[in-house]
Amino acid sequence: MNVVELAGRLCAVRGVVAVALGGSRARGEHRPDSDWDLGLYYRGELDVPALEAVAASIADAAVELTTPGGWGPWVDGGGWLRVEGSAVDWIYRDLDRVRRIWADCRTGRYEVGVQAGHPLGFYSHAYAGEVALCRVLADPTGELTALKEETAAYPPALAEALVRAGWEAEFLLAGAAKVVPAGDSGYVAGCLFRMVGVLVQVLHARAGRWLVNEKGSIASAGRLPGAPPDFAARAQALLAGVGRSPAELAETLAAAERLRAEVLG
Repeated sequence: MNVVELAGRLCAVRGVVAVALGGSRARGEHRPDSDWDLGLYYRGELDVPALEAVAASIADAAVELTTPGGWGPWVDGGGWLRVEGSAVDWIYRDLDRVRRIWADCRTGRYEVGVQAGHPLGFYSHAYAGEVALCRVLADPTGELTALKEETAAYPPALAEALVRAGWEAEFLLAGAAKVVPAGDSGYVAGCLFRMVGVLVQVLHARAGRWLVNEKGSIASAGRLPGAPPDFAARAQALLAGVGRSPAELAETLAAAERLRAEVLG
């Protein structure tokens, strides 16, 4: 599959401003079976029927694309294709919204929204991170390329805001401790998952590294300068063995508190 040629065809569709390769393939961390993630950056009304025509001409089987907003408030929509046996995901991104989020990042503002497929919640600054880490495939106006250059530097104000938000980790552990006598493993597990997610955001922010997805984020955090020793293994162990009895839950929370303190002090 010639993704550059495909990107050029997509940019000819009304509304599409630029196309970028994202995910592991853009970062050079992919496996042979990894998906191809194509970000379709658009402005105004997107000609979905025209996109469907392009999809029909290359896909191995029939494809149904969503309209913008079809996958939720943060993941705009798109479609899942198979092309020559490979998974190729088209994901819409409203370029003007991405630019607004980037402006927020530079002043230390971000949102965490509910979004299907993102159990920790969708952190808005992922939009800027996606641009920073992408490989631009087609960009007739040069707008996405210019934005990529801007987002190369992680905003200090955003880093400060995410580190300040680390207070939630202690709050979550305190809440989890309240249900230990009742043996409420489900609630403790939920608190631990979010606590680890908060710590991962803090570690990436301190290191000035963009984080765009929960997938692989614990391992990524463990490789960062400033991460506690064996952070990834310890975080995964917390989530893999929460426990059932009050004694087991208390032991898990004690280990979680040690990890929290090493990250946040």
